[in-house]
Amino acid sequence: MYFNSLDFAVFLPIVFVLYWFVTNRNLKLQNALLVTASYYFYGYWDWRFLSLIIFSSVIDYCIGIALKNESKLSKRKLLLWISILVNLGFLGFFKYFNFFIDNFVQVFSFFGTKIQANTLDIILPVGISFYTFQTLSYTIDVYRRKLEPTEDLISFLAFVSFFPQLVAGPIERATNLLPQFHKKRQFHYSQAVDGCRQILWGLFKKVVIADNCADYANQIFNNSAEHSGSTLLIGALFFTFQIYGDFSGYSDIAIGTSRLFGFDLKQNFAFPYFSRDIAEFWRRWHISLSTWFRDYLYIPLGGSRGGTWIKLRNTFIIFLVSGFWHGANWTFVIWGFLNALYFLPLLLTKRNRNNLDVVAQDSGTPSLKELFQMGSTFGLTVLAWVFFRAENINHACFYLSGIFDRSLLSLPSIRPTNVIVLVVFFIVIEWIGRRQKFAIEVLLIKKTRFVKWSFYMILIALIFVFSSETQQEFIYFQF
Repeated sequence: MYFNSLDFAVFLPIVFVLYWFVTNRNLKLQNALLVTASYYFYGYWDWRFLSLIIFSSVIDYCIGIALKNESKLSKRKLLLWISILVNLGFLGFFKYFNFFIDNFVQVFSFFGTKIQANTLDIILPVGISFYTFQTLSYTIDVYRRKLEPTEDLISFLAFVSFFPQLVAGPIERATNLLPQFHKKRQFHYSQAVDGCRQILWGLFKKVVIADNCADYANQIFNNSAEHSGSTLLIGALFFTFQIYGDFSGYSDIAIGTSRLFGFDLKQNFAFPYFSRDIAEFWRRWHISLSTWFRDYLYIPLGGSRGGTWIKLRNTFIIFLVSGFWHGANWTFVIWGFLNALYFLPLLLTKRNRNNLDVVAQDSGTPSLKELFQMGSTFGLTVLAWVFFRAENINHACFYLSGIFDRSLLSLPSIRPTNVIVLVVFFIVIEWIGRRQKFAIEVLLIKKTRFVKWSFYMILIALIFVFSSETQQEFIYFQF
């Protein structure tokens, strides 16, 4: 069930009415409704995988209670490793089994030994990378005694399966989200309105920006041999805005929907394309994943506390693992490796935490220095995204070599003026709202009701007018 589908447009109001007007007097009943709704939402794709998420949830719920009652360190470590192996075992099998088998065969073939290996027709459960990391954070935090384990099974099931952020994040920490299921929620009109505003902006990002950019990005990437360097550059730029509009749009809808039910999720994107260096970009892009790897992998490995070699090792590990998390393809690993290379000069010169504030914090326009910094960071990001989008490494290398051809100076054969105008409009609104949690959070808030509603109606009209003929699924559903 997609957020931008008619099915969800029917599903959401029904759950909302039942939640606030039928089960509102009983917290456990409210949580049970959320579990039921979430399982229906998840099972809408493939009901068979419900057993997987339920099994993972029950395992970690039981391990959490066992950790509470166990004081012996060796047994606590054993319980933690059971959770890690079970969760990562499911993730590894469904997501990476065929990848490792295929590469195993290729390695032996390289040395002259042919091996016959049949890969399985494995369907990747939607959202498995997201809910696996979410439930793992619970077990690890309980093991570290940073969180008291819950004995309320319904609340825990709701935490793992909460439908707004179940299939593509944000990856919530148990320390933030789980306690919210233990407290009675009150309906606040202002919170609901703010949620609706964020949902609207998320839908605009997805339907108007991402899906329309996708039409041209797919056309160019799928036929890259036929296009000039300038057209290939246009395709890379379209994909750059497609993936941002798609993923941050999903996050906005998820966070806004959560607010309709009285929950506050963490911000997942903070206007990353206005970053002045790669370190800042990664503090602003997919924040829930970046901070997850920081807290549960990078810091346990030693973080930046050791010598230069330790810092380099940990940096490359974190970026390579992040790339591999995205999918079973070497292109994602190369994408992570490129970002590690981008990050390296900042780390070695200790400038990786130079830009912690918002760009042009006290000004309406960036300085020439900031403009150059944003432009160069954005350019490096665009080049890295080519590997993310390409079918394989050969395709990515061919695509990049095509960009840096003489034909880069020619006019592109594809020039969708309407989409370019929409992207420019989008960038302007994002720039104006860059200090907020989402671009239109307080935009026009002090204007008259007529002005505000005129703007909202323009966004709604654009969503209907520029809806793609073919519904585009969210990119991160495949991860």
